[in-house]
Amino acid sequence: MDRLIGMDRRQFLAGTAATALAVGGAGLLPRAARAAEPKQGGNFRIGTADYSSADSINPALSETRMSMNLQWQVRNNLIEVAPGGKLVPELAESWEGSSDAKTWTFKLRKGVEFHNGKSFTADDVVYSLNLHRKPDTKSNAKPFFAPVSDIKATGPHEVVVELSEGNVGFPSVLCHFAVVMVPDGETDFDKGIGTGGYILEEFQPGVRSLVKHNPNYWKAGRAHFDSVEILGIKDVSARTAALVSGEIDAYNFVDLKTISLLQRQKNVRIQRVPSKAHYVFCMLTDTAPYDDNNVRMAMKYAIDREEMLQKILNGYGTIGNDQPINGAYEFYDPSLKPRAYDPEKAKFYMKKAGLSNFKAQLHVSETPFAGATDASVLYREQAAKAGIDIEVIKEPEDGYWSNIWSKVPFCVTRWSGRINDDVMISSAYSDEALKTGWNESHLNNPELNKLIKAARVEFDDSKRGEMYHEMQRIISDEGGSVIPVFADLVDAVSPKVQHGELSSDWDLDGARASERWWFS
Repeated sequence: MDRLIGMDRRQFLAGTAATALAVGGAGLLPRAARAAEPKQGGNFRIGTADYSSADSINPALSETRMSMNLQWQVRNNLIEVAPGGKLVPELAESWEGSSDAKTWTFKLRKGVEFHNGKSFTADDVVYSLNLHRKPDTKSNAKPFFAPVSDIKATGPHEVVVELSEGNVGFPSVLCHFAVVMVPDGETDFDKGIGTGGYILEEFQPGVRSLVKHNPNYWKAGRAHFDSVEILGIKDVSARTAALVSGEIDAYNFVDLKTISLLQRQKNVRIQRVPSKAHYVFCMLTDTAPYDDNNVRMAMKYAIDREEMLQKILNGYGTIGNDQPINGAYEFYDPSLKPRAYDPEKAKFYMKKAGLSNFKAQLHVSETPFAGATDASVLYREQAAKAGIDIEVIKEPEDGYWSNIWSKVPFCVTRWSGRINDDVMISSAYSDEALKTGWNESHLNNPELNKLIKAARVEFDDSKRGEMYHEMQRIISDEGGSVIPVFADLVDAVSPKVQHGELSSDWDLDGARASERWWFS
């Protein structure tokens, strides 16, 4: 199992020597992958199910897999998440934190150029990071920059970030898909100017993108394809047919109901990676009747998690317990056992809420994950035994994230996880995330908010772990998320596609397949 871990204080503050590791080349590839030397060439074609006509590669607006993959084709972060969850240098050669984790110094790589020929300097870093600090920004990375009090260039290739409160995990924030580097002063972000391995040729939001190999790419042994094309293909049958016929070389969100049939195809290889990805039935905690925790608890007992795992994921996953931290995270609490399916207990909580024969409207499309509609129908059947009548409302695929998600009282969603416990919980459950619109359940729990901040400055791993355990309990018992399962990442690729160890933080090798993979 590829295990993504958050880096602890010892790794960040005492192990900074490891951050001087050179990026790129065979050094980042596992031994098995190094046996087969990567080859340059070919047009790599990706079919993705997650896209929107509102797609953008503005760092603050990237949301879908199409925009995320494209973002990392043309741009780089300061720090990269390597397979196995390790943080390795990208545009930052090294970083070091002060003893109180309030001051972070980043040494930048020299000799790097943007696609337009401009040299990469500290001024570009200051500008890029400040994009997520603007009062009107919609960036989902904004909550993580709230404690930042100052960002300054202390030399052409050195940047110092000052925090108002310590955060031992702050460098993890700089791996976020939104926190990529753009030229100082850039405003037309969809031109795709970056330091990445590919140069943007064409971008039709929600339809297609095309990039060409950057001949001056600073990373040795990366970005092996001559060109990469991303195609938005919503229908899973169409994605499958395109791969089988050779029209594309890889696609994400494999239909697990038909995976056994797909595995029989000679020109298809299935790639499975255990992950932090989880499926969610999300209730708005500030909207009746879900503002009553008794109703929320009833909905959590009204779902059969084991049946959901077998029928929706075909066994490709693990059981969830209504909070986003699983065994892939450093501070997972294994003592917090999943709720058993209990229609009678669900009835009990509905009675406490003063409701009987409760009717709910569950909004869904296949955009969050393949099989989301079937999962909703199965949930309806399970909840009916508790006297809960769920009406499944099918919504249009396009615009689901902008029109439905976090706007209707009850909907289906999906999270792919984040680099560490703090980033995951802060992204979706904090008062900070309420301000950016990424707190999908509108949960605003004072004790949870207090713990999030306290854990960031707690250097004792044992005490910090206790805090994260309590956060998990609060979200599980009081949150608005029904999280029945964690899903393995399952991609389908052509046998001619080669790669090293796969990342488990996003599908398609952490959304970096374009840079890490090659053709045999």
